[in-house]
Amino acid sequence: MSRPALSAVAPLPAPTGAEPLVEVRDVVKHFPVRRGVFFGREHGSVHAVDGVSLEILRGEALGLVGESGCGKSTLARLVTRLLEPTSGTIVYEGTDITTWSRRRLRPLRRDVQMIFQDPYSSLNPRRTVGAIIGEPLRIRHVGTKATRRRRVRELMERVGLNPEHYNRYPHEFSGGQRQRIGIARALITTPKLIVADEPVSALDVSIQAQILNLLKDLQSEFELTYLFIAHDLNVVRHVSDRVAVMYLGRIVELSPVDDLYAKPVHPYTEALLSAVPVPETKARERVRGRIVLGGDVPSPAAPPPGCRFHPRCRYATDVCRTVEPPLVPRREGHVAAFHHPLNVGAR
Repeated sequence: MSRPALSAVAPLPAPTGAEPLVEVRDVVKHFPVRRGVFFGREHGSVHAVDGVSLEILRGEALGLVGESGCGKSTLARLVTRLLEPTSGTIVYEGTDITTWSRRRLRPLRRDVQMIFQDPYSSLNPRRTVGAIIGEPLRIRHVGTKATRRRRVRELMERVGLNPEHYNRYPHEFSGGQRQRIGIARALITTPKLIVADEPVSALDVSIQAQILNLLKDLQSEFELTYLFIAHDLNVVRHVSDRVAVMYLGRIVELSPVDDLYAKPVHPYTEALLSAVPVPETKARERVRGRIVLGGDVPSPAAPPPGCRFHPRCRYATDVCRTVEPPLVPRREGHVAAFHHPLNVGAR
């Protein structure tokens, strides 16, 4: 009997009939800032994630994009319960797992796996590839040594690795091959949700395409759900069904992927899309010009009042500086947090 389809992440608007695999409700993660080498006093906190609500829908791929430092990776580690939330609720398959102990979370580790950004540091250089991929099965005492070895070799072949390289070490592989090892390790427990934290950003462009195509194929074959984190919007568009845009610890826009790219509502999304490279042959067809944001990203230790984007926004008014905009529907299946939404009348 096949396992139910896995799912990906998204907030307020969910496709009709879609079942959430993971629900993130008003989740906050603050990291204390201390001064002093030993037993330093706490002087404020970094607002890494500041009130995020999402649903990861069964069987979809949700892209999560934003600048470095906006809280994407922190949110991923909260979803996988590698970090404890400061407040809020995380629900997995209808069960609140927010306060579960490490022991109680152990069965969940089989269902929720991660693919890490760096294919070099995420693999143990002292262990063979076969041992790295098969370690989750060994820890859980799944099968015999022979059946585990057979399963690892089958999975190596499926992700594009030579099974004969079972006893080689990570340093004997290229960057793309190492990321394939990381993908095989994530799949070995037949998970439901895979959180891919910028899995291709450290790879050459030609290798990126191969890995992205592999992830797409595996999603269908293994009934996977993805939370796909990236800062490259071309990458996100290739693999995602919906895209959530994050800025300074908050979700500012979420939409089906084609609608977001065609008609962004938030000016931050508009600026991100304007920076996406286009082929020279299509440069003249580009509708939006390059938008250069002024100023610096505010410190997450002291986020600005009102709309967090207003210090860099060309549409900012007095209300933006004092009132924080809620994340509300702007079009069907499309939500955004902005006082002066763009393209709202567009169809």
